[in-house]
Amino acid sequence: MASILIPCIVFVAVVITLSLAGLRLWVRPKEAMERVTGTGAAAVDETPVHASLLFRDLLDRLGKVVPTSPKDVTVMQRRLIRAGFRGPNAVRRLYGYKVAFGVILPLMATLLIAPNFADPGSKVMSVIVAAAIGFFGPNEYVRMASNRRQKRLQKGLANALDLLVICVESGLGLDQGIAQVARELEHAHPEVCEEFALVNLELKAGKRRSEALRNLADRGGAEDLKKLVAVLIQADRFGTGVAASLRGHADFMRVQARQVAEEKAAKLGVKLVFPIFFCILPTLFVVTVGPVVMRIIRELVPMMNNM
Repeated sequence: MASILIPCIVFVAVVITLSLAGLRLWVRPKEAMERVTGTGAAAVDETPVHASLLFRDLLDRLGKVVPTSPKDVTVMQRRLIRAGFRGPNAVRRLYGYKVAFGVILPLMATLLIAPNFADPGSKVMSVIVAAAIGFFGPNEYVRMASNRRQKRLQKGLANALDLLVICVESGLGLDQGIAQVARELEHAHPEVCEEFALVNLELKAGKRRSEALRNLADRGGAEDLKKLVAVLIQADRFGTGVAASLRGHADFMRVQARQVAEEKAAKLGVKLVFPIFFCILPTLFVVTVGPVVMRIIRELVPMMNNM
């Protein structure tokens, strides 16, 4: 009885939720009355819309249903920017994904575990876990995407800094050097190119250099990028040579990268202990001791049985 009752309850809840959402978001009686009476605006021929755009519009509409505080929206928007999602509806679309997966995954879990003869409490717990995964899974995806993008920024920042040093020492200003680096690294390091291009656009829009650089550090989130921004701001504030500051910071980053590589090389021996112990040593035992064991089984065991 319980195995039939739980799917029925979930189905009724999903149907009621979707019906209310449809009545609130899509059904517009006023427009229907204007079309019938002819008092509304003239009908306009609508061009066909791609299915992906319809899906995005659906996610945006679902995102409006979730009540959010301005503080949470600001924090989530910063995480999305660091992950590379900078559209105007990125936050709303993220909440749309949370609502969609929060409904779809419990429904799928219910359909999968309904035929099983398991404890009803375990089934309810499985549905709750599926709902939690569907609702909080997009947040984890954004966090992972942000970490991957920060690693790519750190990887490409050394080359960008070397190129920036060459540009500044050859006679270009810092702003022109940043624009040149953004053009040159378009294919090699697109993340660094995108960030430097945004800095160039902010400078052209009239922002102060220090403010544009701080925005660069806030958008990127990488530690090496924050250090570079701090060096540039200090050099601009105290009037020191930008080329000399960049050259010193480039040498510092090169030494730091070498130290990180040496640290990883030193840890390699310790990390190889467990693969060697669990993967290589058993195969060595099989190869070396296996023939002896087989010979003992073939010759010694029959001899002992005859005795």
